[in-house]
Amino acid sequence: MLWLFYALTCAFSWATVDALSKRGLARENELVVAWARVGYAVPFLLLTWPYINVPPLDNTFWLATAIAVPCDIAALLLYVRALKISPMSLTIPFLALTPICVLLTSFLILGEVPSNLGLSSILLIVIGIYMLNVHTTKRGLLQPIRAIANERGSLLMIAVAMIYSISSTMGKLAITHSEPVFFGLFYYIILSIAFSLVVLPKLGRCSRQIFSRPKLFLAIGFFNALMILTHFLAMDLTQVAYMIAVKRTNILFSVLYGYFLFGEQNIAERALGSGLMLLGVLLIAFA
Repeated sequence: MLWLFYALTCAFSWATVDALSKRGLARENELVVAWARVGYAVPFLLLTWPYINVPPLDNTFWLATAIAVPCDIAALLLYVRALKISPMSLTIPFLALTPICVLLTSFLILGEVPSNLGLSSILLIVIGIYMLNVHTTKRGLLQPIRAIANERGSLLMIAVAMIYSISSTMGKLAITHSEPVFFGLFYYIILSIAFSLVVLPKLGRCSRQIFSRPKLFLAIGFFNALMILTHFLAMDLTQVAYMIAVKRTNILFSVLYGYFLFGEQNIAERALGSGLMLLGVLLIAFA
């Protein structure tokens, strides 16, 4: 069950990165915090390089990587923006929509019809989304849905979930044409370089701000590197679907961070809604 330890460590690390990022966003430019998430992770990842075997890489690996990188750049920019403008407990849970997006993509492109269990999981996630704002039902039964439309961070995170459904598929393809731990290290180095080329010119003279809060940014980098390594270590030990399902417990960790660190309100209903969404993800994974 070592994979379970790795997957839970991955989930906790991801939620910790988000909490530290949100704290940094209170004072720092969001582009700086976004860069810190990938840039400051690289030194920690490079410490593992001597222990990594470099497999032969084919054209499929490079094509999948080339598609995934711009997707993840766009997702990261939207992700950090969502963290900045909205509560964690109303943004992170929408990552549970990623497997639904995969199911819908499979249906539209491949004609694959979800099983009854898959449809039940979708229903659970939809109910969970409704529960995130259930306190607003006193103004009408449709108000929880309208509340999502009025929360820009939630809408941005829905877009992130859709993008992740593409980049995660490309990542799985690249892994099958390389090796999990190697891909985790190599990919994030490439992503860091590409993200720097996009972000640093936009910052201009403000680029020095990426060194403005070394303790916070190093903590973000450390936990992001830990998340990356444990993600791929877990994937190497079990089925990808099982690992991703456990990793999504970051949703609950994030809700707790939102309450204890940032004093976010209506936490009970958000925890319940997040729990239902997580249960839906588990059903998809173990179907």
